[in-house]
Amino acid sequence: MTIKALVAATCVAAIAASASSAAFAQAAAPAPAAAAAAPTVSHGPALPGHCIVALEGVIGASTVGKYVQTRLQQIATQVQAELKAEDTALQTEAKTLEGQRATLDQNTFETRAAALQVKGNAFQRKAQLRERELQATQQKALGRVGQELDPIIRQVYQQRQCSLLLTRDAVVIANPAMDISGPVVTALNAKITQFNFDRERLDQASPAAQTPAVRR
Repeated sequence: MTIKALVAATCVAAIAASASSAAFAQAAAPAPAAAAAAPTVSHGPALPGHCIVALEGVIGASTVGKYVQTRLQQIATQVQAELKAEDTALQTEAKTLEGQRATLDQNTFETRAAALQVKGNAFQRKAQLRERELQATQQKALGRVGQELDPIIRQVYQQRQCSLLLTRDAVVIANPAMDISGPVVTALNAKITQFNFDRERLDQASPAAQTPAVRR
């Protein structure tokens, strides 16, 4: 691999990490609102016992969901900063070596280039690891929200005397009176607003599982 190609490879790795962090910005975002120009719909009577819940909307609108989204963005930004610093150092070293090509004997140049390539390969592996860690962090955090949310949905389901519960994305149009998302958000906000979590470390042995502290 030439020095120029090595520089390009490190850039690709950094861009991949950046794209991953951008996806995290949408992790707990609420479902898109309906277009303002959508025509008004006249609904028939609400069907007794039929209920609807918008899971993504509930998480996105809840206090804990917004906290998770913000925290995930913070972690992704930290990862970007870490990788950017290493990427910049590698590119600087590669450009310096390329500039010294004419003054170095062939063996010295090839030795330094090989060492730089080893660093570049290690950096790419690290960037890929960080991307997997971000994904694992997102899954674990949203999984925690899901654990808190499940009993609440069951509780509201019983309170509203539902016989059938559908998710909002499985329904095209429905009478809003059957939507229990609002009460679910209210109950979730009353139960939990945030919890501590950091980036998952996949390159280390996982410590004994501990219940995260909950701030109410």
